Amino acid sequence: MKLECQIGKIKSALTTAERITGKNLTLPVLSTVLFVASDKVLKIRATNLNLGIEINVPAKIDKEGVVAIRGDILSSLFGVLSGDSNVVFELVNGNLSVKTKTSTVLLKSISHEDFPTIPIVNGDKLSIPVKKFLDGLRSVYYSASVSEVKPEIGSVYIYPEDNMLVFVSTDSFRLAEKKVKIKEKLSFGGILIPFKNCLEIMKVFEGIDDDFEINLQKNQISFSALNIYLTSRVVDGSFPDYKQIIPKNSSTSAVVLKQDFMSSLKVANIFSDKFNQITLTVKPGEKVFEIEAKNADVGENSTFLSGALSGESVSANFNYKYIIDCFQSVTSDSIQLDWSGNNKPMIIRVVSDPSFMYLVMPMNR
Repeated sequence: MKLECQIGKIKSALTTAERITGKNLTLPVLSTVLFVASDKVLKIRATNLNLGIEINVPAKIDKEGVVAIRGDILSSLFGVLSGDSNVVFELVNGNLSVKTKTSTVLLKSISHEDFPTIPIVNGDKLSIPVKKFLDGLRSVYYSASVSEVKPEIGSVYIYPEDNMLVFVSTDSFRLAEKKVKIKEKLSFGGILIPFKNCLEIMKVFEGIDDDFEINLQKNQISFSALNIYLTSRVVDGSFPDYKQIIPKNSSTSAVVLKQDFMSSLKVANIFSDKFNQITLTVKPGEKVFEIEAKNADVGENSTFLSGALSGESVSANFNYKYIIDCFQSVTSDSIQLDWSGNNKPMIIRVVSDPSFMYLVMPMNR
């Protein structure tokens, strides 16, 4: 194998690929990045068995070949190389020679015979702007369970509904739902993408202004955009029937400014207990919206919010963290809070954006 390509392009590809390498000591080949040189392209592959990635880098191929090199070593090496000059890779006695204008490095290779195949996913197809899909993931991923005991809720659930693609996640204490418009009407069943895989998908494709070509089948989903092809394992299971826990009607509503609500929550959290417990009390008849927190070791706090209040009086305890998490998905200045009674779930919606809904379960008093 012998090839030449730009340092900047190989650097970017290696930084991305190294994220996907495995840390399994019993399978050292998973810690490698595979170079496949053929047809004027250097294919850079990595996998941890949950995710697989292939990135195509334009190259001048003098001699085709394949080699596997530890991903962390390659990433560290190119992390300190700079400039727009070219780099030459060449197999020398089975190891990889890396030459630039100013240096020559010889990297030990690892047998690539056992490197897993990156699956080609064929099935239901979907085309959607990368930004839209990532917006859907980013709006809900944080409310998925981080525990792997129940993989169904340790995932983001994605399913089609009319001309929408719906993203949902829950850890049984809170639930987030985001609906994204799509051009085509789809008919595939829902899929579950593991939480950790969602994080990597967002990081790998962040900032890419292109359309995703997505392929779905029973155990895998693939994403293609620009020069990147990524596959993810899909959880084999059923997501809870979450719509049955969403109240059909509300008896109390409050429309408040997001920034005022966030600031009041942050103050209250200073005085919350070890369970991050705060109390929300709304009395529309008295025009009162109060946020309280008490801690025997710190003190207590009471903050009053102004807003448009309507309905019956209501009071409930909530975990501060579960409320504050959702604001990363809220771009509007105003939010609407709804309750269907004392100690009932609180629904948070964006006044100007009906596509997002967030539910928080109350805490026991």
